[in-house]
Amino acid sequence: MSKKDKPHLNLVVIGHIDHGKSTLMGHVLVAAGAVTEREARELEKLAQELDRESWKYAFFFDALAEERKRGITIDLTFRKFPTKNYEYTIIDAPGHADFVKNMITGASQADAAILVVSGKKGEFESGISDIGQTREHAFLAKTLGVKQLVVAVNKADDASWNYKEDRYNEVKSETTKLLKIVGYNTADIHFVPVSALEGDNLVETSKNMPWYKGPNLFEVLDLFTVPEKPTEKELRVPVQDVYKIKGAGVVPVGRVETGVMKVGDKVMVNPSEFVGEVRTIEMHHEAQKEAIPGDNIGFNVRGATIKDFHRGDVVSHAGKPCSVVVPGQNITAQIIVIYHPTAIAIGYTPVVHSHTLQIAFKFVELSKKLDPKNGQVMEENPQFLKKNDVAIVKLSPIKKACIEKYKDFPELGRLAVRDMARTVCVGVILDIDPAPKVAKAK
Repeated sequence: MSKKDKPHLNLVVIGHIDHGKSTLMGHVLVAAGAVTEREARELEKLAQELDRESWKYAFFFDALAEERKRGITIDLTFRKFPTKNYEYTIIDAPGHADFVKNMITGASQADAAILVVSGKKGEFESGISDIGQTREHAFLAKTLGVKQLVVAVNKADDASWNYKEDRYNEVKSETTKLLKIVGYNTADIHFVPVSALEGDNLVETSKNMPWYKGPNLFEVLDLFTVPEKPTEKELRVPVQDVYKIKGAGVVPVGRVETGVMKVGDKVMVNPSEFVGEVRTIEMHHEAQKEAIPGDNIGFNVRGATIKDFHRGDVVSHAGKPCSVVVPGQNITAQIIVIYHPTAIAIGYTPVVHSHTLQIAFKFVELSKKLDPKNGQVMEENPQFLKKNDVAIVKLSPIKKACIEKYKDFPELGRLAVRDMARTVCVGVILDIDPAPKVAKAK
């Protein structure tokens, strides 16, 4: 099978700050031959100049100068690499708490995830604590629909672990408990002890850990399956960004979640309701005649200006638009509160993230508190909600928002509520009320 014929999967890399996500994926790119020798030499030289030699593999990912200086992954980075069975596009998700909103966008576009967990003493414990991102990212990945997951237990070369089996087993046991709470079937999840820096168990089985008899990371990636593509559904492409490119015009970019977009199609952008014809579609700088679910594309619509597209807009076929919720109109959602310093009450107005959308919504009703074990109603119209509560609530947007019911379009029906640089709750949209009637002028 040629490289072009391989099925392609989107992979998100998640985990707590400094657990080695960028280093791991940078080393994977080098090992897979996805980075040229010239690139590798240039970046190694730059790493030496900045006295960040242990970060050299991360440099292949942290492409922004600001990131290189600070040693932090800020925005989402896309790179491709081949395995035996697949062509992967990696979405490297940031680990700093204030960058989680980027991670939400990344996870909502992913077919599978690598959860990077440092086995270094102190770092692991910090990541799984109540304020650590290991827990938060695992919750988000599950809620945002990432069904396939591998856990890379990193930093096996660190002196506090030193490739020993007992530390690996300890980390695996604690992480398994966490993933069960989140809702994953842990029997389906592979754990691989790795060293992102030294390359242990990435592409080749490590001689430093003879006690580990399982597959290496690349072998696990080849065990993932391609999700069934919802090509029969209506077209939905959430806009992630929009660029003005010399010679190409206005180019919105996003991932096709459902349906098929073809050159020549008449499409509509919501909530602006702009309608135009698709002139070109590109994926990884190559022209395409059509795009199917899972494809990350850039496209040009005849007559469009940069003002016609915004992050969070949704592109559909003309006449078959995405649901648009307006101020005063309610959505009903089932949520689980994963963090709040006090409690959530009616009137609370945090930012809601769904697909690429980020808009403030107001809690207008706390309808029911549910028993998390069986979904039975524990309390009608509770006064407030606190950490670990599961509830049915009604929310209303501050401005127009494109979202869908989870049962119709799961990809556009999940939400994450963010406040104080933290994920407060995650959930799914159960229903959308009819739009309020506008009073006619006499």
